[in-house]
Amino acid sequence: MPHKFNAARREKIPKQKYRVTNWTEYNESLRRRGDLTVWISDDALGLWSAPRRTTRGGQRTYSDLAIEICLTLSAVYKQQLRQTQGFMRSIATLLGVEIAVPEFSTLSRRGKGLTLPATRKTDRSDPVHLVVDSTGLKVFGEGEWLEQKHKTSRKRRSWRKLHLGLDLVSGEIVCSDLTKDDVGDSTALPVLLDQVDGPVSHFLAGGAYDGEPTSDLLAARFGSTIEDTIPTPINAIMSPNAAQDPTARDGHITEIAARGRMAWQKATGYNQRSRGETLVGRWKVVIGSKLKTRTFENQKAEVRIGVPVLNRMTGLGCPSFERTA
Repeated sequence: MPHKFNAARREKIPKQKYRVTNWTEYNESLRRRGDLTVWISDDALGLWSAPRRTTRGGQRTYSDLAIEICLTLSAVYKQQLRQTQGFMRSIATLLGVEIAVPEFSTLSRRGKGLTLPATRKTDRSDPVHLVVDSTGLKVFGEGEWLEQKHKTSRKRRSWRKLHLGLDLVSGEIVCSDLTKDDVGDSTALPVLLDQVDGPVSHFLAGGAYDGEPTSDLLAARFGSTIEDTIPTPINAIMSPNAAQDPTARDGHITEIAARGRMAWQKATGYNQRSRGETLVGRWKVVIGSKLKTRTFENQKAEVRIGVPVLNRMTGLGCPSFERTA
């Protein structure tokens, strides 16, 4: 966290206070998150059945859209697949539509190779101000408390690592990935950048992304004009050619040494990285801090479903703030 460099005097730093200026609109957006018409439309029900295939093989009963709708309802209302099957069956009965509801085993099997539309839906000509962050998601298996209490060994990995990329301009998630817990943040970065289909003008990330590999990767993908704001460690040293050809990292080191880390954060806009941490908190509250599925491929599909869910909720409306103190 950025404030760890000021832990000794943290209590002396006044906390900023804000108030929401659009409570009416924001309250309505929160209500609409539970509206079934937001997640299920008449057009979607009309495309419930899979199109007739022209190649050899068995004919699928349900379209990818039908599977996506069921998995979306599972994520929004935090239900297991069996409960989702019953929930969708009751919706079809109440709406009076004659559709076959996929079984839970079908949802699990079809979710692995489910193809979803592109994450970003905003104008691609607008450059992305990208902030990336990662967090751990709990999976099935014995927990850490059981391991410490009874000295048992874990039979399976207890965590998966979720990587998210947020566009500060639109507020949408533009890239995501789920990896095993032994994959570092900088190692997962190339996969995230492959999902960004537009120009990136600014990149913010934590100290885990510090280093030449990240800078070279950003320059190769988005050009040398990209501005990257990554904090350097306390013991960071300048590059060998800093006197003749200083890099952006050299500039950060000099600025932090001259003005202090907090002033550097304010001057470079690094404080906006807190929105990435807020996104992680939203994911754990809305989608959940634990993965429901068991296999790694199904867990990746679960994350792919969660991304458009959060983006849809963002599109319904977000709070606007103004500082009061």
